[in-house]
Amino acid sequence: MAVHQVLAQYEGRLAELQTSLEHVRLHSTLTAAAWTAVVAVFLVLSVLAMRQRVSILWPSLPVPLAVALTVRFRRYRRSRPGIWRLRCFYERAVQRVQGNWAGNGVTGVEYTEPGHVYAGDLNVFGVGSVFELVNTARTAIGQRGLAQYLTRTPAIEESLLRQAAVRELSGQVELRERFVLFGKFELSECKWETFTTWLDSPAISFPRLLRISVFVTSLFLAALLVVAITGFVPPKSAALWIAPLVAFHSTVGLIFRDRVRRMLASLSAVSVEIQVLREGLQFLEMHQFQSTKFRQLTGRIQHSSQSMRKLERLLKVLHERNKEGFYGFSLLFLTATQLCMAIEQWRVEHRDELRLWLDAWGEFEALNSLATYAYENPANTFPEFSQGENEFVAEALGHPLLPDISCFRNDIQLNQGSRFYLISGSNMSGKSTLMRAIGLNTVLAQAGAPVRAQALRLSRLSVCASLSVVDSLLNGKSKFMAEVDRLRQIIETAMAGEPVLFLIDEIFSGTNSPDRRVAAEAVVRTLINAGAIGALSTHDLALTEIANAALHGVNVHTGSRDGTDPMDFDYWLKPGVTKETNALAIARLAGVPI
Repeated sequence: MAVHQVLAQYEGRLAELQTSLEHVRLHSTLTAAAWTAVVAVFLVLSVLAMRQRVSILWPSLPVPLAVALTVRFRRYRRSRPGIWRLRCFYERAVQRVQGNWAGNGVTGVEYTEPGHVYAGDLNVFGVGSVFELVNTARTAIGQRGLAQYLTRTPAIEESLLRQAAVRELSGQVELRERFVLFGKFELSECKWETFTTWLDSPAISFPRLLRISVFVTSLFLAALLVVAITGFVPPKSAALWIAPLVAFHSTVGLIFRDRVRRMLASLSAVSVEIQVLREGLQFLEMHQFQSTKFRQLTGRIQHSSQSMRKLERLLKVLHERNKEGFYGFSLLFLTATQLCMAIEQWRVEHRDELRLWLDAWGEFEALNSLATYAYENPANTFPEFSQGENEFVAEALGHPLLPDISCFRNDIQLNQGSRFYLISGSNMSGKSTLMRAIGLNTVLAQAGAPVRAQALRLSRLSVCASLSVVDSLLNGKSKFMAEVDRLRQIIETAMAGEPVLFLIDEIFSGTNSPDRRVAAEAVVRTLINAGAIGALSTHDLALTEIANAALHGVNVHTGSRDGTDPMDFDYWLKPGVTKETNALAIARLAGVPI
């Protein structure tokens, strides 16, 4: 399927939903008007019957019609929010396919890890980031799972399992519609922290026999109230038994009041967010998947929905007890205390399981987001993974965040024969964009997604980047020292035995040329000796001497189309060292009279 076909499908579905929404609005209005007319007829007939002008049975004639109209109106009202949510979902999908997605989605900045070795340099999070483009998770748990997929380096076997799962889900658009409808409201959240905070909160102890004792006394109290009200036992006789039971419940309630209040505070968010998680886990349990990854995930959540439904019922009753008309009975029968004891027992029994269920749901939503990305980018290709020496070999590699019309593609060959590229070229000629394309496609490949390339073969690679390191006034660190810290981080990763893919822009730009040349070669030599591959960019042509035969480096450059206009870039990667400069042209753009 081509991208224009995906767009046509989305726009067609969007038009259907808009028609359905208008249909629901129209019929809701007509139904309400009909109901009003029927009620008016009922009132008129009732007045006439009271004046004995018509039979007393006549006012009952419109009642069945009024009931039917009420049921129909409620059905329309219930369907409207779901249609609205689906319409919003497809509007965002159309924006992604058309390239208008930046600034309209979730940026994921809350998942940024300070000092991460590539997330900030490769635009993994933030406005216009790969996270904003890829993320279609229904819950914050799924967003967290996607963030981990984009910031962790898995084993090749795991990447292959993810890739197969993404392939399986890619074309299942109807399945993704079901996810959109999870929860009662569109804004119903489901955060990882909500559940883990509750799980990690201090244990609240209740005596073992208390739960049984209060349950038995509550049954006895209910029975006494029934027989007293129905007259089987004189009220005074029943009161002799009821009074000590009420006193016992009051004493227990006072003793455990503080514990119950603490639990109620910690459970407030859980009670609101549990529905979406329970529906998601129930779906996973019931759906038949083919790929090994999904079978692994479903194996981790067996019987989870049944347990979660029990917890959901307990929390719902706990919430309902506060409603007017129930609160008095709740106090009388110690409902809050009994429910808190039951919920605490559930937490003790399922604490470790719930963490596994949260992880499984987060991974599933991450895979579904990647599958959506794969479906909406049919020109992208799934990479091939190799188990041998470090390599990154691509045909027609492009930056995944750029629109296709402005995405220039290049062939890349980083392996044992060409261990690193030293990219020279003038400002704005595309050096940093090319290195980000290498890094981001590696991240997507290892997450299980397709890549912006005609073909890509790569080994397991730990991406390490120093492309947009900035100073920190808060930490008293200059840009140069921040860059040095990042280089140290890259070297330590390589020396620890990780298969590093390094991407470094303007290495040691704050030093003079001779020192810079010596220091840069030392860094590159250390990385190459540790088995790393990668790319560096520079304006300092003295650094191009680093790409010698001993280090297996290759000099390449970017520049203008034909050399006549230094600002007319073609963004193609060319062999050799650049011979172009554009400083004077940039100065003229800035208004400097030259």
